[in-house]
Amino acid sequence: MILDDIETTLVGGAAVARLDLMQTARLMLDLAQAPARPEGPYYFTSVNGEVLARRVFDKEFARLIDNADSIAADGQPLVSASHLFSRNPLPERVATTDLYPVVALLAQQTGASFYLLGGSEEANRAAFEATRRAAPDLKILGRSHGFLEGRRLAEKVDEINALAPDMLWLAMGVPLEQHFVRDYAPRLKN
Repeated sequence: MILDDIETTLVGGAAVARLDLMQTARLMLDLAQAPARPEGPYYFTSVNGEVLARRVFDKEFARLIDNADSIAADGQPLVSASHLFSRNPLPERVATTDLYPVVALLAQQTGASFYLLGGSEEANRAAFEATRRAAPDLKILGRSHGFLEGRRLAEKVDEINALAPDMLWLAMGVPLEQHFVRDYAPRLKN
């Protein structure tokens, strides 16, 4: 499945991918292991009610969301609304909390590697340890809390580039994740 073939439906002005959880996971893995593209790494994000509200009132934030290669519906209310107001409703919610473990299990089988960036040190370590228990053969090349700025963050991006993970998972929250993508994606290898 390639990005151009993905159907979307407008929900709150955002073009949300009409993919279920497993389709999204497989797409992510396919793209993570595809050859690098000149315009940089693929960028997946999700929307929920809060994100859609921000999108309406903050045009720069709307551009950051709309520039994603794929947008998932992170919430059942969006799926329900799509069934009420769209001819092409969403098949199901694709919340990151549900998606991450599925991608981890599949990545373990395909050999794709991860880097975990974000959250507090405690939350990041807990996510790392939980992932290790659930997918013991997954290649997690590194991890770091997300409270980095300036030179320390730039050095972390350099470290991530040197490790060259297939997937970089961000847990920084909205809008910091989108700002990270805006500011650092051009520096990241894919």
